[in-house]
Amino acid sequence: MSNWWGRLLDFISPRRCVVCGGRLALTERSLCTSCLLHLPRTAYQFTPSDNMMAQLFWHLAPIERAAALLYYEPHAEMAQVVYDMKYHDRPDIAEDMGRLLANEMQMARYFDGIDVLLPVPLSPKRMRQRGYNQSEALARGISDITGLPVITKALRRKHFRQSQTQLSRRERQENVADLFELRDSSQLQGRHVLLVDDICTTGATLLACTEALKGIAGIRLSIVTLGFTKT
Repeated sequence: MSNWWGRLLDFISPRRCVVCGGRLALTERSLCTSCLLHLPRTAYQFTPSDNMMAQLFWHLAPIERAAALLYYEPHAEMAQVVYDMKYHDRPDIAEDMGRLLANEMQMARYFDGIDVLLPVPLSPKRMRQRGYNQSEALARGISDITGLPVITKALRRKHFRQSQTQLSRRERQENVADLFELRDSSQLQGRHVLLVDDICTTGATLLACTEALKGIAGIRLSIVTLGFTKT
């Protein structure tokens, strides 16, 4: 019945690939098979402690592993996926990409030993504007595949200062300094926590998160993002 209903909905209102705009097959989600195959994958999950993204955190934070599924470049095809899931009221795209990330990274056993998923929070202002947190939606997609719980109340973003997009590395670090505060550490104590975010550029936002979390007894920290910007 659900398959019949899906076919009917696709006939009435065809779903389109986020990248190329082509009509999606019933089994395709957000991206068509062709665009999915051509995504710029990093393969960082196979070298989680020593890749370009992991190196951003060396000597700065006790990160055990760090990886992004895809390379991200402004105005490239991948940018359209991120733009739609952040600004076009499409948390479903973020969930689909989270499932894709989890399915592909599981082959490298990336989630072995991880206890919980902790999405990077949005500021209250951004949540009111957007209506959802794309990093939380991404984490929900990962959870669908891995079964790992998503923790959303432990960390709070105090406020929104300025978009990171046009800032230098130093300006990004200053922009997010002391930006997060710990609200409830009970679900994180003694656990291996996987921070989840959409894009990592300089790592400034993720470093600010680790500053707020590092005092929790027995915590271990790792990072996963959908995209990584090579600088």
